[in-house]
Amino acid sequence: MQNERHFTNAALFARRQAAVARGVGQSHELFIQKASNAEFWDVEGRRFIDFAGGIAVLNTGHVHPQIIEAVKAQLDLYTHTCFQVVAYEPYVEVCERLNTLAPGAFAKKSLLLTTGAEAVENAIKIARAHTKRPGVIAFTGGYHGRTNLTLGLTGKVAPYKIGFGPFPGEVYHALFPNALHGVSVADALHSVELIFKNDIEPERVAAFIVEPVQGEGGFYVAPAEFISGLKALADRYGILLIADEVQTGAGRTGTWFACEQWPVAPDLITTAKSMAGGFPLSGVVGRADVIDAPAAGGLGGTYAGSPVACAAALAVLKVFEAEQLLARSRAVGQHLVQSLQALATKVPAIGDVRGLGAMVAIELFEESGEGLRPDAALTKRVVTEAAQRGLVLLSCGTYGNVIRILVPLTASDALLDEGLAILADSFAAVR
Repeated sequence: MQNERHFTNAALFARRQAAVARGVGQSHELFIQKASNAEFWDVEGRRFIDFAGGIAVLNTGHVHPQIIEAVKAQLDLYTHTCFQVVAYEPYVEVCERLNTLAPGAFAKKSLLLTTGAEAVENAIKIARAHTKRPGVIAFTGGYHGRTNLTLGLTGKVAPYKIGFGPFPGEVYHALFPNALHGVSVADALHSVELIFKNDIEPERVAAFIVEPVQGEGGFYVAPAEFISGLKALADRYGILLIADEVQTGAGRTGTWFACEQWPVAPDLITTAKSMAGGFPLSGVVGRADVIDAPAAGGLGGTYAGSPVACAAALAVLKVFEAEQLLARSRAVGQHLVQSLQALATKVPAIGDVRGLGAMVAIELFEESGEGLRPDAALTKRVVTEAAQRGLVLLSCGTYGNVIRILVPLTASDALLDEGLAILADSFAAVR
């Protein structure tokens, strides 16, 4: 029907408002018609450069031909059995590949699921089953999903947690190190110790869960010394370390898992988003003895590890190898950082340029009588102006003042430069 009728964004948005729940937000009042690699066209025929990547889902770009070919081939064989009823080989192969890719000199196993929140929920279930402990410590600014448990883990209220409490008990939040906002590594580790003193004894804590790079929280990178200190606490008290790689995984940071760049290996890793090139698939991978703690039947899901999504994930891995996308991720990140640092010399509002691999962001501030203050209003104006000029961006951060870039790794340098030029023009237009 979409190809037979002519729509406008405004008309479709009016229908959306009448038919779709208000709580389902939308960053841009656009409706897509078609896409290719790092570009898409809306229903009015306008072209856009995609620096959002479906919120880190399209590391291999829109409709990559090899992934689409693999999915079409799978559709002709079977689309669903429920793996717990009748199994299929692609699920096993994806787990084998994840076990090989995950860091750590220990035996590993995996399970597959559907969404990132589902992966996080199951990682917590596994940690509790293995340790026989209830407590979980997450971190301020962290984002772990929209289900009740994962909202409890999430360390950011607006807009995710408003009106949805109460949240599960035995979840605590320590400080995430953030030098830009005055939180040192020592402060963060001390806040964990305070939780042990004030809220829950360490012998009742099952796991720490931390993002290697905070996603919704603002693209702050977890310092190596923080991870080392956290692992030392974990080892001292028998606590598991979970790396939430839903957004950082699948090559976004220059290695398949960002925690490959940590000085220590986590016990469990959650993964989702780009691992299947736009098809819904997630997973938990980690120590075999930990993963095997739940009894048979304790893990799974009707659609978990869909054969169609597994076929896509295996194709994604082939594309990464054939197109050397891990190296490309590092090159894209370097290109973005250098260009944004140059832009920052001309735009005083850009107070920081940061990232890991191709997970890059800028943070905007305004001068006030009390010094620098996060500038959410400017951030919103820039994102809106850029969209009007044909560049789709996303904002994030606890203060709403961070612009993040999650462009497909398959984007050409020329397209990156075109998008960056639009960003520069947008700053000039709204200042």
